[in-house]
Amino acid sequence: MNEFETNQFAMNRRQALMVGGLGALSLGMPGLVLGKDKTDASGQAVRAEKSCIFVLLCGGPSHVDTWDMKPDAPDTIRGPYRPISTKVPGMRLNEMHTELAKLAGEFTLINSMTHPGSISNHFDAMHNLLSGQSAKRVQEGVMDDQPYLGSFVAKHRPSKRNIVSNAWLIKCVGAPVFCAPNIGIGGYLGSAHAPVFVGSEKNHPAMEKFTPPEIYDLGDPARLDDRRQLLASLESRAVKKDARGADWDDLRAKGYEAMTRPEGRDAFNLDQETPKMRERYGKHPLGQNLLLARRMVEAGVRFVTVNGWCGQAPHDTAGPPSSSWDMHGGNMGMGNAFGEGSYGMNFCLPRLDQAVSALLSDLKERGMLENTLVVVTGEFGRTPTILTQIPPGRQHWPACFSSILAGCGIARGQVYGKSNKHGEYPTQNPVRPEELAATIYHALDIPLNEPQNNTGISRPITTGKPIMELFG
Repeated sequence: MNEFETNQFAMNRRQALMVGGLGALSLGMPGLVLGKDKTDASGQAVRAEKSCIFVLLCGGPSHVDTWDMKPDAPDTIRGPYRPISTKVPGMRLNEMHTELAKLAGEFTLINSMTHPGSISNHFDAMHNLLSGQSAKRVQEGVMDDQPYLGSFVAKHRPSKRNIVSNAWLIKCVGAPVFCAPNIGIGGYLGSAHAPVFVGSEKNHPAMEKFTPPEIYDLGDPARLDDRRQLLASLESRAVKKDARGADWDDLRAKGYEAMTRPEGRDAFNLDQETPKMRERYGKHPLGQNLLLARRMVEAGVRFVTVNGWCGQAPHDTAGPPSSSWDMHGGNMGMGNAFGEGSYGMNFCLPRLDQAVSALLSDLKERGMLENTLVVVTGEFGRTPTILTQIPPGRQHWPACFSSILAGCGIARGQVYGKSNKHGEYPTQNPVRPEELAATIYHALDIPLNEPQNNTGISRPITTGKPIMELFG
């Protein structure tokens, strides 16, 4: 991440204290968007109505080696793996997805994802996927400023009890090719709806001394309360109360309450989880980030994007700091795509299986899956034909890839769409980024027809329509 991006996303305690005192939570600070509070009959805070955990497998996993396997194809296409049969007709998963195979009846698998047009790089594919549109990113020299999924959710369904509505675990680091252009700015919605970044490759919840973002560090609570009372006293003497003053007081009160609630900070205390639960998710970056994502959703965060980084293989110190799934093989010095290295499926697939299956099971056991949408996807797939260099790998393939959706009314035990016999392109029910985005918004009760205005220009949240067949 360059210096500009670092400064753009930085959030220190002084800024947080200012926000707590002035009530400016929605005035330009990343991720800080508040709605009204809500409690249950006992006065305890309740979980957000609907939330999303979006697992982004940065780099683009091979669909023909994971969830759309072609065991009858030639060796040059099908690769070394065999599928596991599931109780869902037509659903064939990689043999290392032993736990996900047991949960096949809990999710929908889409095998017909596709990017229209002639894109082939991570940057554009990420932008299209996360923005829910397939338009060219740059037109007439002007950068496309379409906001991303989490920003729209933060705008339309802000957190009712957490200072953060939109979070990203962990920062997109290393090669900037994996960072979509509007990842940290909220697009035309502004930085108030941009994500708060949590952690990095050197500070993540699988590490013993994981440090939460500074936004939750309030310093001395007594001093903060003194400042709040002093400001209220000065205002009451300086101005006569009217409707506008009451609105300002209400905004400041909400800001103060959201910042001082303990559950937002407590979400980062993973020691509150049993050792068995932490082991269940896996003591690696992907597993512990998904566990943290569940805790953040419980604490009221509306949209949590989780970087699908699996960590570094113990013997591979040159492994990727943030991607894992860009498995080109020897032609880019990444080792065997079917091997045990950091860019190898033998290393990454078991961790993905463990972490995602733990998340789905945990959410279901807690009664959270009905109100928590889980999306697992890469930005594209990989070439059906294995590259001939040694060690082997696969190139980018935007024409066809796979995604998993679960929760929030998504049908259980379903395969939607189909690719041709080699996984080259969809032959049934193609799903573009537009349809995926519209489906996500529909599941989260985000209005699709409300115009998104910016400097007098009315824009749709997406031009796609939700796929109603995906809902049970």
